[in-house]
Amino acid sequence: MDQRTFVDLWFDPACPWAWLTSRWLLELEKVRPVDVRFHVMSLSVLNEGRTLSEGYQRLMDRSWGAVRVCVAAERRYGADVLRGLYTALGERIHLRKEEVGPDLYAGALIDAGLDPALAGVADDPAGDADLRASHDAGMSLVGTDVGTPVLHFPGLNGQLVGFFGPVVTPVPRGEAAGRLWDGLLLMASTPGFYELKRSRELGPIFD
Repeated sequence: MDQRTFVDLWFDPACPWAWLTSRWLLELEKVRPVDVRFHVMSLSVLNEGRTLSEGYQRLMDRSWGAVRVCVAAERRYGADVLRGLYTALGERIHLRKEEVGPDLYAGALIDAGLDPALAGVADDPAGDADLRASHDAGMSLVGTDVGTPVLHFPGLNGQLVGFFGPVVTPVPRGEAAGRLWDGLLLMASTPGFYELKRSRELGPIFD
């Protein structure tokens, strides 16, 4: 039996690219001996103190709610609930284009089988120490000159590595999901490998 590999994903529900990467990872679990663990990071925390466009600043102001709800759910139920809650949030935010706010949070919590009253923490900074701790854990291997998604996983030599990305659209399915993983492992095994990038010509494709 193949040894299982844990891949840790840090996500912010606001980011469509993190959503697509997370769906790729769920496909990957079907074709490679990989188990994905979900964690919360925050673009709002990441961009604190930075000069942002007016539109992006509004997005950052709105994005506190979803990550606070996720952290509160993790605190009450344990980290395993983040997979289902993130899926419920992402379906409403990215696929159904619902307005981000208390109704969306409560509906996603219900979808995930969790207490909808947790939606009430969206505007409450009381739990932000836990949010920042989770965020910092994700950033620990990649620095702050990145966004979301962030992945941590053992490379081919067994050493834990962290990367921003991969940024991909549409979601690779089946064996294509496995090949992307195989390539990522090969690149990550190269000492000193940091970045491979090109300008995006496509926006997020949700299928």
